[in-house]
Amino acid sequence: MTLSEDNEASPRSAGFPYKSAALLSAVLPGSGQLAKGQLRHSIAIFATGLLLLAATWSLIKTVGPGASIMFLLLLVLPWWSLQSYDAYLPATSAIPSLFHTLKVAYGRGHDLRYLGAHFFLTAFMDIYIIVANPEYGLKILGTTFEGTWGILWKLQSPVFHLLIGIGFLLVKRWGLLVYLLYAAFGLVNATVNLAVLPPPHRIRLTFLVLLAVFTAYILWRRKRFAP
Repeated sequence: MTLSEDNEASPRSAGFPYKSAALLSAVLPGSGQLAKGQLRHSIAIFATGLLLLAATWSLIKTVGPGASIMFLLLLVLPWWSLQSYDAYLPATSAIPSLFHTLKVAYGRGHDLRYLGAHFFLTAFMDIYIIVANPEYGLKILGTTFEGTWGILWKLQSPVFHLLIGIGFLLVKRWGLLVYLLYAAFGLVNATVNLAVLPPPHRIRLTFLVLLAVFTAYILWRRKRFAP
């Protein structure tokens, strides 16, 4: 019996979500859709997943791990999450589509929650980096602080990321305000570091571009945040 048949046999409504299918697709793209009886849809998703992983591997070999990680975070991981959410949703049409799922996720603010999860996890990555590299000095406005001030400046990163992550996961207005404060400080700090510190500036320039694009998107979605 497929998950689709099991759902129809259930006394619950036909619109009940498929939690098991979502878990299957989170492990293997397309498997949840297959369990729901959406054969063509599952094959298309599985094939797309293979292409994305092949592209990631190609970037590792040709450009390096930095570009491949960026590609993984900006495209592969969002797509992976979307197809898992697609498996979770009940079928609403004869021809399933990830575009429809994207519209549903966008309308429910899940794009912001997805970004919030990234910030939340980044906070713990920051803490690990601080503990593993206690001698590293964070550059603040072109200056490295020592002692207590140096520790406090390093701690501001995980604190900001944690607060933004929680605020975005809850889609609350205060999360948006904390992010805008973080973005303003990040923009000023990166610009000053770019002006006064010696090259290379590739990472700083990349950060500035991504911060500008990311902030523009958040401002575009600002009305979705609840008071």
